[in-house]
Amino acid sequence: MTSYSHFADASAQINASVLSVFDFLDDQSNLSMHMSRPSPMMLGTTMRIYMDELQTRSVGSKFGFTGRILGIPLAVDEVVVGREPPSRKTWETLGEPRLWVIGRYRMGFELTPEPGGTRVRVYIDYDRPSAGLPRLLGRLFGGMYARWCTRQMVVDAQRHFADAGTAPRSLPA
Repeated sequence: MTSYSHFADASAQINASVLSVFDFLDDQSNLSMHMSRPSPMMLGTTMRIYMDELQTRSVGSKFGFTGRILGIPLAVDEVVVGREPPSRKTWETLGEPRLWVIGRYRMGFELTPEPGGTRVRVYIDYDRPSAGLPRLLGRLFGGMYARWCTRQMVVDAQRHFADAGTAPRSLPA
């Protein structure tokens, strides 16, 4: 297994069963919805997800993202490397991604039953981009982006499962 030099994670309790939370997060389009919405962290742009016929619900399933920021093309190809319903799933980049602040990475989520719901933890182990301006941008913003990304995945899951009229609990900064 590849070793990475940086790490970030986020976790929170969700008021839903482990099976329900796993089913939601196992769909990569749900897990990655923060990248399909314009945001300041994405400089107001979005990324498009693509998935193979396995829809990220099997080890070996391939997927990725494409997009542009300030006219510069971005792309990352990924593969599911571990999947243990209903407790965890892991995926990794294939090759060197074309991203501004994050290089190769391994991401995943872990679910633990708790009284009243499920503890969800999303993590990323990553390297900075390998060269050039992205390497410099990675030094400056990679950690901030990794923390934002993992936090958004958890918050999106919380919002999905929040009771009507109940806002999700905020996460520590």
